[in-house]
Amino acid sequence: MKAIVVTDQAAGTAGMKLVQQPEPHAAINDVIVQVHASGFTSGELTWPSTWTDRLDRDRTPTIPGQELAGVVTALGYGTTGLSVGQRVFGLSDSYRGGTLAEYVAVEARNLAPLPGDVDFTVGAAVAMPGLTAWQGLFVHGRLQAGQSVLVHGAAGAVGSMVAQLAREAGGYVIGTGRAADRQKALDFGAQEFVDLENEVLEDIGGVNLVFDVIGGDIAKRSANLIRAGGTLVTIAGPIEARPADGLAIDFVLMSDRGQLGEIVHRVRDGRLRTNIGNIASIDDAVAALNPTKRISGKTIIRVRP
Repeated sequence: MKAIVVTDQAAGTAGMKLVQQPEPHAAINDVIVQVHASGFTSGELTWPSTWTDRLDRDRTPTIPGQELAGVVTALGYGTTGLSVGQRVFGLSDSYRGGTLAEYVAVEARNLAPLPGDVDFTVGAAVAMPGLTAWQGLFVHGRLQAGQSVLVHGAAGAVGSMVAQLAREAGGYVIGTGRAADRQKALDFGAQEFVDLENEVLEDIGGVNLVFDVIGGDIAKRSANLIRAGGTLVTIAGPIEARPADGLAIDFVLMSDRGQLGEIVHRVRDGRLRTNIGNIASIDDAVAALNPTKRISGKTIIRVRP
C-alpha cells in the first residue's frame, strides 16, 4: 500500500517520503480501515510517541497521522460496535499513528460512525479539532451559557471549532490572531477580535474562560484575565502562570465515540463548519505538508479519489 513515512525526527515534515508499505493486520479489538481521507498535525513529529513505543523502542520508519475517515474492511478478534463496510471517522492512538496511508489498524473504540451524507474529507478534518474544542470547553472548561470565552487562534483549525461550539452554547466569544485573520474569526463565530500584532490583549478585561493554543507569553498574560472561578485551558503544554483565583488546565485530548457523534451531528445540521485550507492527494501529500506559503485552515490528504 502507499504510505507516507518518516525516519528522521530532526528533518520534520521535510523528511517525509511516499513509499510502499505492507498492509496492517488487525489486533484484538482493532479494525482495519481503508482510509479515504486523513488529517495531520505537524506537532506529531515532536511527540516522543511518534518515534518510540511505550517501552521506548524505536518505531521508525513511522507512518504518521492520527486523523482519518474511511471504511472498515476487517475486524480483529473480539471487536464489537463496528462492522465491515461501515463508514467511520476518528483518531488513531498517538503510539500507532498510521493514517497517512491507504490502510490503517485502529482500536475500534477510537472511531465513530460517519453518516453517508458527510464527506470523508469533512470527517477527517473535524475529528481532532472538534474533540479538542469539545473537551476544552465542556469537559475541562465547564462552559456555561452567558460566560465570556477568549479563543486564541480563532481562525485556526482548533480555534474555529472552539469559537463555533462556544457561541452555540451561549458563550460570548472573543477571538484573537493575526490582523489578516480578523474576518475569518468573525465568520466562524467570534463576536469580537483582538489583533495580537497591533492591539492590546489586556484591553478586553476579564473573562470566564480562556482557550489557549499558543502558550508562552500569551498564555502567561491570559492567566491574568481570568475572572474569579474561571478557567484557563491549554493544549500548548505546561502552564507557567496560573490565574490568581481560578483554574489552569493543560490537557491532551482523548478519543470519545459519544463526543464524535455529537460533533458530526452538528456538522450535518449546519451548526459546525470545518476549516479546510487545502486538499491534496496522497501522491502530492509530501509537497502539501511542506507548503511554501502559509495555509489558513487544515490540510487534508485525500487518500482515495
